Amino acid sequence: MTKTMKQLFAPTNKDLRQRIYFTMAVLAIFILGCSIRVPKTENVTNNLGFLELLNSMGGGAFKRFSIFALGVMPYITASIFIQLLEMDIIPYLAELAKQGHTGRQKLNKITRYLGIALAFIEGYAFAFAFYGKSATPFEYLYISTVLTAGTAFLLWLGDQITEKGIGNGISLIIMAGIIATLPEMFVTAFNSLVTFSNVQQTAFGIVKFLIFVIVYLAILIGVIFIQESERRIPIQYANKSTASYKNNSSYMPIKINTANVIPVIFASSLLSIPSIIAAVLNKEGFTIFVEKYLNYSTLVGFIIYVVFIFIFSYFYTFIQMKPDEFSKNLQENGGYIPGIRPGKETERYITKILSRITVLGAFFLVIISGLPIIFSKVTDLPTSVSIGGTGLLIVVGVALETYKQLESSLVARNYKRGYSRR
Repeated sequence: MTKTMKQLFAPTNKDLRQRIYFTMAVLAIFILGCSIRVPKTENVTNNLGFLELLNSMGGGAFKRFSIFALGVMPYITASIFIQLLEMDIIPYLAELAKQGHTGRQKLNKITRYLGIALAFIEGYAFAFAFYGKSATPFEYLYISTVLTAGTAFLLWLGDQITEKGIGNGISLIIMAGIIATLPEMFVTAFNSLVTFSNVQQTAFGIVKFLIFVIVYLAILIGVIFIQESERRIPIQYANKSTASYKNNSSYMPIKINTANVIPVIFASSLLSIPSIIAAVLNKEGFTIFVEKYLNYSTLVGFIIYVVFIFIFSYFYTFIQMKPDEFSKNLQENGGYIPGIRPGKETERYITKILSRITVLGAFFLVIISGLPIIFSKVTDLPTSVSIGGTGLLIVVGVALETYKQLESSLVARNYKRGYSRR
């Protein structure tokens, strides 16, 4: 990492540094916007429940009901739905997915339109849920329009980062929002654990806070380890010699957590729908049912949450990897897995490997997403203080991908300069 930093600050990489500065400036605009509240509204004082994920991704913007309260979550939800519909559910979308770059551009445009539509619907629902019947229809429309405009502006900022900055813009905006809540969380944890009544209580509180920090860092290291862990399946090609194969030149990497954080987001989104409907309808019987059985703080709700994560982990992993297409492409390119016959046997082998690895990946997601829930039950700390969680997983994933992109860019630049000197 030190070598990468030295290369980054070399005089020849001035344009790359400018891209990083541009990215930081755009993220600063996002953080500033998180503190600008929607006019004529107040902070959300309700227990957010499943919406805590939306609040953490938006840098606490939802709790303050700022112009960026919805963040980019409507776009993320829309992208998940579009990916599901690409699986021959809607033939037009499936055809676009097969058209390469041109089709992908059209799908991205459709996803954005759907994301904006979802943002407007969610904005109207949240405005009605948190402000009840005290506002007029025009005020509900005004609030939902402002929130939708905030989401649209964030999508534009994300595009600017992707085009003129470094890394994936949407992912970096989500990461920046989560990181922005960390200082407040640690300050809240310190104030809750450390009391200054007497020397003994103060020392004991400081020890507890240090243990909290150490555990948090240990979980962070564990998340990095799992995110980087992969199963490598060797690949041999008919036009390559055995000697080149022994040099480990070709393999197919399968990450333990292939689905990343998508199953948790999807499970949270599904379980949050009844909560939003209950807040809008304001019916006592339905509200009690949701609080008892569809809230992850209850045993039944937590079990449903875990089951959803497992189901979506398998579903999304096989959508991403597609063993049948991999087997077909491998055979068409003259490749094979040593000891496995091409065709259906290769497809079955990949499916078996994916199934086993997905169990570990889903179990890991359940632990990470369940830690904050369990932590809030066994401690008296505020709900804003948590250990683990989806936010940590997102931050680690985005940070690693951005660093790899930066490192690859530096390596490519050094290679081109070395080649031109020849």
